[in-house]
Amino acid sequence: MNPCLLRFSLQVNDWAMKKGVLLNLFIFFALCAVAQSYKFDFGDGIAASGYTKVTASSKFTYAKGYGFDQGSIVRTVKRKGKDLLRCDYVTSDKPFYFSVRIPEGNYDVKIILGDKEGTSATTVRAECRRLFFQNIRTKKGEVVEKTFIVHVKDSVIKDSGGAAINTVRLKPREITYLHWDNLLTIEFNDSLPKVCGLEITRNTKAPTIFLAGNSTVVDQDREPWAAWGQMFPSFFEGKNICIANYAESGETLKAFKSERRLDKVWSMIKPGDYLFIEFAHNDQKPGGSHLDPFTTYKTTLKEWITEARKRNITPVLVTSMHRRSFDSSGHIINTLSDYPEAMRQTAKEEKVALIDLNAMSKTLYEAWGPEASVKAFVHYPANTFPGQDKELKDDTHFNPYGAYELARCIVQSIKDQQLVFAKYLRKNIPAFNPAMPDAIEKWYWPQSPLVSSAKPDGN
Repeated sequence: MNPCLLRFSLQVNDWAMKKGVLLNLFIFFALCAVAQSYKFDFGDGIAASGYTKVTASSKFTYAKGYGFDQGSIVRTVKRKGKDLLRCDYVTSDKPFYFSVRIPEGNYDVKIILGDKEGTSATTVRAECRRLFFQNIRTKKGEVVEKTFIVHVKDSVIKDSGGAAINTVRLKPREITYLHWDNLLTIEFNDSLPKVCGLEITRNTKAPTIFLAGNSTVVDQDREPWAAWGQMFPSFFEGKNICIANYAESGETLKAFKSERRLDKVWSMIKPGDYLFIEFAHNDQKPGGSHLDPFTTYKTTLKEWITEARKRNITPVLVTSMHRRSFDSSGHIINTLSDYPEAMRQTAKEEKVALIDLNAMSKTLYEAWGPEASVKAFVHYPANTFPGQDKELKDDTHFNPYGAYELARCIVQSIKDQQLVFAKYLRKNIPAFNPAMPDAIEKWYWPQSPLVSSAKPDGN
């Protein structure tokens, strides 16, 4: 078995402190061994050399550091053959999760999928439903390898020497997220997932795109909610670049900084990386986090841009998408005031790349029209999902189909402008015209088992 790095950290945020959980913060690390690679062989057969055997009974514990998580129930199948890694696998009739306790950072992940004597179909997501591969199908007897880079994070903020100096001020709802927990959790989903092996290797060289934003960007943790940031990784090649999503529901530029989320980003980001910035929906609201579009909003954006450039990081501004609000003639009503225009002006003044998602979303929504656009947002009658006894009707937040279409807008803008990171996109991504969105009837999304009818912060 490859040794695991056991990190015992007490992550206490201001919310917990206010509840009286702890007045003094102590964070300590017990390093048993530093592992750069983790290899797992799934099934009941003999483990391949250098791999840790994982059987159906391998349930996750923090002491062990790996195993099936979230109540997953799987079964093993063994086939004939001499290839120890590929002649057995785990599968299930339901989605299942596998977690590994590893230090925060970027990791190359190789998954080995398929069946020596049958077919398979697998969708792969990580952490909070972050999409990497959709519906990987293997023919009878075929076993394939797929790779991606994933970002793992915790809430501890460290200095350049690795010493803990603070924590992100998490919200109560974030305590149950799968992306603040010192684990890499992979979700295997679809009609016939079959997993033979898994390799996880630290990657310290690949450039990273950091995402800062609100509920329209965050990795939404529960069905049926989704945002473009969690679809974004699926458009990039396996080992070329990593997407690190630090967005959170309800955030503003001002709150993102005061909650120390920006400090966390600065502590993780490195020269040569990129920072996408998308805020407006909550910044426009009255209150302590309000920013005026042409004064404090622009000033704050410029402060972030200046700091990024000091660190040799490339900032990218993303105008916020419209809410689903139509006039009587089927045209979108601007509910975001002057914030998109203020961001456009800032991009021009600071000579920063701009992805005008606001303009593209107007075209996209009007192409759908008032009726069809409902299918891209969280609009569902009561009892569509377990425990949902009331109708869901949200014209700000997207379901997975809507989030994916917005991610396609982002990707197309990157290609059209030939931005430097366009070279990391997967080859042969079809061109996308927001005026001609993908048909909802062709959309495929096997639902994750984690569901909530609670609306994300922000609107």
